[in-house]
Amino acid sequence: MPYIAIKTFPKDEETKKKVVERINELFLELWGCPQRAITISVEEFDPDEWAEKVQTPEIDPKLDKMMILKGEKKF
Repeated sequence: MPYIAIKTFPKDEETKKKVVERINELFLELWGCPQRAITISVEEFDPDEWAEKVQTPEIDPKLDKMMILKGEKKF
């Protein structure tokens, strides 16, 4: 706990590492969990695969759980 899964269009390795490190730091600071509890993955998808592999199977069924959807805060 927690497991953070990032699904994204392709990015360079340096950018991915920086984003993951910031997320890691935020969970340590704000969530209050120990480092050993944090798991973060990055999975990349080509833009032409996004709807089929991410939007339809993972986002659409969980619309009620989205905290930010297409840039709009839902809280």
